[in-house]
Amino acid sequence: MKKSNDRTSGILIEFDSGIVPPPYSHVYRLSLDWSNSELLAELELHYTDREDLTKEEILDEGFTLNDDFSFKGKLDPVWKKVVSIEYEKTKWSGRNIEEGGLVLSAIDQGKPGQSKAPVNQEHWQMLAQDVIQAIYETSKKEAPLTVRYRQVTQDQTSDCAITMNFSSREAIFTLKHESRTINWEYAVQLLKLVFSPDYDYEVAKETPGTTRGEYIECGDGYWHELGKGVINVDSTFDAVQKIKDGFENLIEE
Repeated sequence: MKKSNDRTSGILIEFDSGIVPPPYSHVYRLSLDWSNSELLAELELHYTDREDLTKEEILDEGFTLNDDFSFKGKLDPVWKKVVSIEYEKTKWSGRNIEEGGLVLSAIDQGKPGQSKAPVNQEHWQMLAQDVIQAIYETSKKEAPLTVRYRQVTQDQTSDCAITMNFSSREAIFTLKHESRTINWEYAVQLLKLVFSPDYDYEVAKETPGTTRGEYIECGDGYWHELGKGVINVDSTFDAVQKIKDGFENLIEE
């Protein structure tokens, strides 16, 4: 007997940020169609309820005056496998998108079916953001993120970097001008750790340190020393040490 989604030739993802206030509130509609040999993506992203905000209020939050975005084109087929596998094992809830959140529809013969809300909202929202990031890179709206790391010991200085290519779902680790592909999920989890502490930009520098220690640059050109300019936000979770361990494992491989 065939599974109910054996004929699925793509999915439609619809998201509403719900009660999030502007300028952050937004909705998007992301269609992924793999009915043919290629993966075709279509994205419509719209920021909502900004009419009553001043120009300064929008810009002060790090946005622009035109953050809406549209895309229609091809994506690397690697995303077909990732998304289709996740869809096959998804469990469903009775959540209504009017409450805010994400719903999915299977595309069958070019038409989306009934919308359903996945139980694991956070996981699907993160996966959708990964696909949107792949679209941003594919369309040249954004460049791949590179995080640079320097480890200075008594004996040597090791400079390395991780580049996240969402367009092809590849994580590239570079050490001493040699590059290799590393496990995608390992890189994702390491970068989650990287962005979890507080960064003190008052002590940040534009060049990496040369004295013994560990230094990191998160893609914005500023170097921070772990343990001094990078501070754990939770006393029960040592993210700084886990960042050190994560990069050290890669350096020693």
